[in-house]
Amino acid sequence: MGGLARIALEQGHQVGGADVNVYPPMSTQLEQLGVELHEGYEPSLVKQWQPELVIIGNALSRGNPVVEALLEDGTRFISGPQWLFEQVLRHRWVLAVAGTHGKTTTASLLSWLLEYAGHEPGFLIGGVPENFGVSARLGSEPYFVIEADEYDTAFFDKRSKFVHYYPRTLILNNLEYDHADIFDSIADIKKQFHHLVRTVPGEGMILVNADDANLPDVMARGCWSKQQDFSIEAGAHWKARRISTDFSSFDIEEMGEILCTIQSPLVGSFNACNIVAAVAAAVHAGVTAETACTGVAQFKSVKRRLQLLTTVNGIHIYDDFAHHPTAIRHTLTALRQLCGKKRIVCVLEPRSNTMLMGKHQDTLRQSLHQADQVFLYKPDGMAWDIDALADETLTVSDSVAEIVRTLVASTKIEDHVVIMSNGSFDNIHQKLIDALSVTG
Repeated sequence: MGGLARIALEQGHQVGGADVNVYPPMSTQLEQLGVELHEGYEPSLVKQWQPELVIIGNALSRGNPVVEALLEDGTRFISGPQWLFEQVLRHRWVLAVAGTHGKTTTASLLSWLLEYAGHEPGFLIGGVPENFGVSARLGSEPYFVIEADEYDTAFFDKRSKFVHYYPRTLILNNLEYDHADIFDSIADIKKQFHHLVRTVPGEGMILVNADDANLPDVMARGCWSKQQDFSIEAGAHWKARRISTDFSSFDIEEMGEILCTIQSPLVGSFNACNIVAAVAAAVHAGVTAETACTGVAQFKSVKRRLQLLTTVNGIHIYDDFAHHPTAIRHTLTALRQLCGKKRIVCVLEPRSNTMLMGKHQDTLRQSLHQADQVFLYKPDGMAWDIDALADETLTVSDSVAEIVRTLVASTKIEDHVVIMSNGSFDNIHQKLIDALSVTG
């Protein structure tokens, strides 16, 4: 929603917005742009602002005070995805990145590769690419890159957001069960991905991860577009062939022919997969393979994706957005490849709806196995017994202050502390940095 606000500003609209728990980096971006931010959903906002149009995010539902006021007042409203299509995407070459994991990194890299090739793509991404410093921009025609999410559109439109985007180039990174608050089964998610496939034109391109177990079923339901696959394990049209153990160096092959050697700022097999997909999509949009491969080395990653915040007293502190067991496992595996035998301390807030409902309770503990010590924060609303996971290496706590105190007392030089959450986590990152700085 913050990205949409930025794009609307670039189009010349006057923009204000309301939300709860407004926090950086998005709040900082919007304040710098002069967007009026209101914390809370008082119904009086409708009369106060008298907007010509309200774009409603999918976090709002019936019963929300502003939603009820809008319906009573008759103010015109629209969903974010529909507004974006009507105002921006309708006449653009849309490059969409869909999947359970890797969307933000892949969409950020693809945007950068188009930029590096001399284009000025528009983009809307659920994170902040460090090459751009913003999560969205209108850009110049024809290209627009979008992180294509399968979550529902709005309280009045329960289709997945990505069916509104009509991409010409589509990356299907992977597919796992998630969003248990809106999907009863993985079959429901597959159906939505099939609907997305139906929106790609015949001369468009769908790039499919050949290593994923669930995507073949999606594609078997029907495909009317050109299709290529990519892989780090199997034979595929596009393939990453490992050179270094951590995949910071690998060859990209197309149809068995080596196109280039990648020197990547990202590590891990999952990032190699993201890179191959982004390069293939850029090539489909007309970027030469040589230019795309060279551009990868200039990519600066994304904030909150294994982002090294600082080193205090020899202790390395990272911020990461992982909240699904697969993403948690991938992130910790990549960090293990980076730090070798040095100690990894993981601090995790399992705050997604799917986590709170307990849908991942059987796989969560195993996803943390690369960490030497784990601190699990116990948020309100847990529907399962997270305390049962506690053991000699895993501590469960419902106090951020307690976690910080324990970390200050137990961490030591050369430890790698990675803090994982898809929210603000009560600013635990800065609280830990400040506490360590004092003790140092």
